[in-house]
Amino acid sequence: MAAWLLSSILLLFGLHTALGTKPACRIRITSPGLQLLQSEVLTFVAEELENISIADFAGKEGLIQYSISGVRITDLDLSTASLSFRPGEGLQFEVKNSSISVNFQRDMLYWLVQDVGQINASAEGANIWTVLNLTKSKQGQLRISKLSCTASIARMHAQFTGSFRGFYELISSLLMTGLRFLINKQICPALEHSALVLLNSLLATVPVRMPVDSYVGIDYSFLSDPDVKADWMDMEFKGMFYPLGNENDTLVNNAVVPLVKRSQRMVYISVSEYFFDSAMYSYYKAGVLKTEIPESKMSVDLAYLLRTTFFGAIILLAPTSSAKEAPLLLDLEVTSAPHCTIKPSGITVSVNALMNVILLPPNSKPVMLSSIIMESRLNAKVSLKGKKLGMKLDLKRFRMYSSKSTLESLAEGVQIPLPEGIDLINETMRNHMGFLSIGADLHFYKGLREVINMNKQILSSNNSTVSK
Repeated sequence: MAAWLLSSILLLFGLHTALGTKPACRIRITSPGLQLLQSEVLTFVAEELENISIADFAGKEGLIQYSISGVRITDLDLSTASLSFRPGEGLQFEVKNSSISVNFQRDMLYWLVQDVGQINASAEGANIWTVLNLTKSKQGQLRISKLSCTASIARMHAQFTGSFRGFYELISSLLMTGLRFLINKQICPALEHSALVLLNSLLATVPVRMPVDSYVGIDYSFLSDPDVKADWMDMEFKGMFYPLGNENDTLVNNAVVPLVKRSQRMVYISVSEYFFDSAMYSYYKAGVLKTEIPESKMSVDLAYLLRTTFFGAIILLAPTSSAKEAPLLLDLEVTSAPHCTIKPSGITVSVNALMNVILLPPNSKPVMLSSIIMESRLNAKVSLKGKKLGMKLDLKRFRMYSSKSTLESLAEGVQIPLPEGIDLINETMRNHMGFLSIGADLHFYKGLREVINMNKQILSSNNSTVSK
């Protein structure tokens, strides 16, 4: 009996945990999107490898003493490079049979004759293979947790000139073997630093838990490691809004899980009804879905309608007062959290509100003339601009009372979880039962290097401020 009870408790706990961590937002990066990213990655990798530091070395071969210094990669051919998904792990970057141009300073001594100058060398048959393991960090962010790397250079050749050319050719094999060993030794550490430090700093620009405005925030925590297939990578996010005044007061996610079934566009974003429901719930809990509209801000038609409707009560309560001395006041308040419904035919938001018509006679307490319960189903339209996803409500019935409703807070949009420097363009939207999906193309308005350097400056500035 005790074992059965324990099993039941564990089952219920597991079920509760699963229900509490359902994603409300799913993003898919496809092979076309990865191909666009490849051009940025190639530029970044070339810059990193051209900046690697290769140690000087010296030696003696017979009567010749030599030293090599200032080794610098001047050109890297990445025309054979490819970036692809590696199922179950992350990304794979591979360079096959490439070439590298190298420049270094020579200092040769033969007997009492010294020769100093520059040598150009080329490395051929360069192969680089790396795998970036993508996982969910403890903070709920996407990160590169490990980099597997192998690099090799098949052969090197140097162009020797000058009066010592014959001697150089005698020790060419020794020099090139040593240089090839040093370059091989530096490629993987350089790529590892680039991935685990620099690229992770770029991924850190993706918002996880942040305020949307002064009332609510949003949680974009990763719920699991990315699901990587041969042609795409799916990422699941919590996608939950919360009131800033009480961050633990959140809505339970009982909505359907958003799906992505396509892979033709560069990126797909799918969000469930819960994404919008949690936003409206948070605004409701924050107490902003209400407004007071004095008669001075009403339209002339509305003020006239109200005064003729409640003419008898107004004359009875303020018989000698003019409209200016006894103005009307509309008190409009949403009485429960609005609910979003997504169907292939469209998106609607159900709103329950209470409207109080109040008279403000001079030298007297406010008087309630009428209290009206309103139930409305508003049409909604979701839009995506850059990285901001917003919902615009058709507020015709509410706009008769106010030039701007507090429900329009949702229209300004919320940032979706993409790194700095990337926007979405050419978006298309589809409604499904319980969720909507957006297909779009990626657009880089900043390069990887620019974003990384910008983050360095921000961190440096923040550290300087803290130290002061």
